[in-house]
Amino acid sequence: MKTIASVLGALLIVVAVIYLTVPAGSLPAFFPGHEAGLTRVRMKHGVAAGAVGVILLVVGWVLGRR
Repeated sequence: MKTIASVLGALLIVVAVIYLTVPAGSLPAFFPGHEAGLTRVRMKHGVAAGAVGVILLVVGWVLGRR
């Protein structure tokens, strides 16, 4: 469980960085929020993915302390 939470947390932080740096038109098509031709970034998606990623990393850390 610790490993799964940590890996998912790290993955979601990477996804958050992608959301915050890449315009919506350049996101991969399987990402929610992809819109062809849109030049702004998806701030809410990035913040949400980053927050959940940090929470999962904390959960993994807490589970590892037991």
